Amino acid sequence: MSMAHEITAGFMPLFDSAVLVAAGEMGFAAREGIELKLQRETSWANIRDRIAIGHFDVAHMLGPMPLACSLGLTPLASETIVPFSLGLGGNCVTVSNAVWDGMAAHGASPDLDPARAGAALGALIHERASAGREPLRFAVVHPHSGHNYELRYWLAACGIDPDRDIEIVIVPPPFMADALATGRIDGYCVGEPWNSAAVAAGTGQIVTVKALLWRNSPEKVIGVRKTWAEENPDALAALLRALHHSARWCQDPANRGDLAALMARPAFLGQPEAIQLPALTGQLQLGGGAARRVEDFFLPFDKAANFPWKSHALWFYTQMVRWGQLPHTPQNLAIARDCYRPDLYRAALRPLGVALPGANAKVEGALRMATPVGSAGASLVLGPDGFFDGQIFDPDRIDAYIAGQKRA
Repeated sequence: MSMAHEITAGFMPLFDSAVLVAAGEMGFAAREGIELKLQRETSWANIRDRIAIGHFDVAHMLGPMPLACSLGLTPLASETIVPFSLGLGGNCVTVSNAVWDGMAAHGASPDLDPARAGAALGALIHERASAGREPLRFAVVHPHSGHNYELRYWLAACGIDPDRDIEIVIVPPPFMADALATGRIDGYCVGEPWNSAAVAAGTGQIVTVKALLWRNSPEKVIGVRKTWAEENPDALAALLRALHHSARWCQDPANRGDLAALMARPAFLGQPEAIQLPALTGQLQLGGGAARRVEDFFLPFDKAANFPWKSHALWFYTQMVRWGQLPHTPQNLAIARDCYRPDLYRAALRPLGVALPGANAKVEGALRMATPVGSAGASLVLGPDGFFDGQIFDPDRIDAYIAGQKRA
């Protein structure tokens, strides 16, 4: 019997760490000959730094974070690759009850419609500015996060300048609901369960969700130190197979109770199972007694949720450029494109005979409905993947896309 591969993995207490957590706790890693050592962290900055200095071999990461690491945007630059995505969707935008009352006065209704909510928020912001009041303060989890980019994308598309009309600050996910309750912030964009936690506490209202801003869009990934990946190809491939089996288990409705119980443990989320069910079912309590079911709110497995699309990485890159974090150069573009590694995903999973996309990238925002696509292995269904404002992102036309993006 060969020795088990020992892999140290960092994660944040968010529901979308479930595939990584279940891989370790439900025996999927052990079955592939891996001893998975899970280490909980308190901030994304800690995850970023600890993978850079080698404390972690792999980590639950924000989708854009490995790009930021590889592009030298971090204090400790480190080449980090993405061979696996941990799911699609899962975030919400939550505001304080006072801000919701102000939005409702300007026509917002508890239906999660991004355009209507954005128009109402814009009107409220304008009204406050006219009265000489302080700008609203919104929190995101990290500068190089899908949360920062989707919040900014939403606001800008609704005519709100995210750099001038509001203030954006960084708050770690587990502190969001408390920061809102104490009035330190007026709203935030975060993954579950930290939106439902504010609703359950009676201190916040969910106004829109990632799954409606950009349907079936990328969120967390497995970030891997490139040097570790190159030195341990067999261990990495075994880990990807374990994560694949775990993701399939997490997606199965029959396992929802077991998964919620697992994530409720103090070592993982330490939050009641009831607060996690919205992420699992898409049945969201919005606040004030309102509820709404969101299709594909969070997908840990379905619709190629685990495939590291280069078009996802490249969209994140365009937002880094858009918001002034990075200049658009051929070299930066190449680094971003090489960060996500569908080749490693395919090589690890091909022996399983599962559905694998034939392409490495796709046009984002073009699929209006769930669409079967050609793939190696079993059949594969993708989409819908529309942006709420009808924009299309073609990764082969990046210059035009970047040139066409407004600040507000």
